[in-house]
Amino acid sequence: MTKTKLAIYDMDRTITHYGTYTPFLMSWALRHRPWRLAFVPLVMLCLVAYTAKLISRGRLKTLMLFMLVGKPTRTQLEPAIERFVGRLMAKAVYPGALAQLAADRAAGRRLVLATASYDFYVGAIARRLGMDDVVATRAMWDAADAIRPGIEGENCYGEAKLTMVQAYLRDVLKVDRKDCHIVFYSDHHSDLPMFDYADEQVVTNPNKKLRAIAEARGWPIVMWGQTV
Repeated sequence: MTKTKLAIYDMDRTITHYGTYTPFLMSWALRHRPWRLAFVPLVMLCLVAYTAKLISRGRLKTLMLFMLVGKPTRTQLEPAIERFVGRLMAKAVYPGALAQLAADRAAGRRLVLATASYDFYVGAIARRLGMDDVVATRAMWDAADAIRPGIEGENCYGEAKLTMVQAYLRDVLKVDRKDCHIVFYSDHHSDLPMFDYADEQVVTNPNKKLRAIAEARGWPIVMWGQTV
């Protein structure tokens, strides 16, 4: 039986030069809700609380969404997302990542973006990159189709990312793990559960801790160069 070939990519600092969540929130606030910038000092306090392990990463994410974005509707968000993603693709994507995506596509691999960032804007990035599927943190919406400051299910980070990828294989692709061959790309040690789950590991632009782990385990390390 021919195996389903998957190339699963982390996004922030793997494909993009920097994390995308805070820049998106700030771009929205600056253009559409400038008065919300008054909450920036509180955002900084939340970051301190997260660093001190007083709140979870998911809680930090939802508080930032509440303070800097509020509750716009999906229709209100979409034009802002397209502007943000257009700038991101023009200035903040590693050319080496684009080349690898093209190579994986040519090799017949299904391209999957697996990221802790929120799905409501990641979907637009995935479309521009030519991804086949997205596994991401899911936003919550109210009856009026306005975004809510919460997470539907789990924050797609660390062990939860692996759980969500497993659910994607089971519920979306409807394939068993043994019938897949997975190549996984990431820059961060929080993705160790996914690295261990994959058949091939590619460490990209790694932080210090992941570089040490990769060198100890003999995983390939690639540096995808300057942004375009």
